Amino acid sequence: MHSLIDLQTVVCPDLLKAMQKRYRILHMIHLLEPIGRRSLAEQINLKERVVRNEIDFLTQQGLLSVSQQGVFLTNNGYEIMSALTPYIEKMNRFDVLEEQLKQILNLEHVIITPGDSDKQEWVKFDMGKRAVELLQAQLEPNQTIAVTGGTSIAAVAEMMQPSTQGTNCFFVPARGGLGEQVENQANTICAEMAKKANGDYRLLYVPDPLSEKTYQSIIQEPGVKEVLHMIRQADVVMHGIGDAITMAERRKTSDDVLERLKTGKAVSEAFGYYFDRTGRVVYKVRTVGMQLEDLSKVKTVIAIAGGKSKAKAIASYFQQGKSNVLITDEGAANMLIKGISL
Repeated sequence: MHSLIDLQTVVCPDLLKAMQKRYRILHMIHLLEPIGRRSLAEQINLKERVVRNEIDFLTQQGLLSVSQQGVFLTNNGYEIMSALTPYIEKMNRFDVLEEQLKQILNLEHVIITPGDSDKQEWVKFDMGKRAVELLQAQLEPNQTIAVTGGTSIAAVAEMMQPSTQGTNCFFVPARGGLGEQVENQANTICAEMAKKANGDYRLLYVPDPLSEKTYQSIIQEPGVKEVLHMIRQADVVMHGIGDAITMAERRKTSDDVLERLKTGKAVSEAFGYYFDRTGRVVYKVRTVGMQLEDLSKVKTVIAIAGGKSKAKAIASYFQQGKSNVLITDEGAANMLIKGISL
């Protein structure tokens, strides 16, 4: 028996195209509101005249509101967009892609967003929005959420909203400093998430990297011990996955370590660990915080990473099998399913 979507694709393809176009407009406004018509046209790669006509139509339908600041979704707009989302995703066969990735990477849950974050910056914020929705659906009062640094987790912080059921939650940085820009450091992201979620937070001020002697000394400090205890008792961990060489260069890694990573054919990085394509640890940065083995004790470990260029890194990291949820985008998902030479 043909599904309704299959029948519509054959009988009313123009209707589906119009629906997808209007959904893209509503979705983009939701992510970036308030947004002007010109910026909106650039983001979704449509002519400004077309966008203007669509905004006029959606405004007449009561789904949008236009002001001097830009375009907003109305309450009806939010409801319609939310109702359309599962329909559009099924139409795009994301449910099939998600199931395939679950099998390939041996995961409990996969969420795929449209687009490719290598090409479209807004896709990263869409992944962040999905991560927030997933987190809010799972949170319970008095839980602890540990977060790493990086641009993908910074996008989660940008999209964070107050939680109605996750009251009195604590946010902690999963690890100490790893040489990121301030806005992408775990401490900054942790504090922003907590404030937007109406939660509390603790920070972890430690240098990077550390000698073994310094490491053993720092972890005995009372303030550090308290935060480390919270990190290791985390109920949820949210982290990114980086390309190994890109991350090493961004963190101004020494030439000898960089050469070691290249010689060892490092592909991915997470939690200060660098992995090759088989998931073997090539190099580990000595920092204070969550260690790879700690993840096995955490109920929910959410990895957020997207972009076609990240496919190899994602596949490499999941050889370790330490995370059970992946939020990614269409660009990375298609590359992973194609079975690129990983």
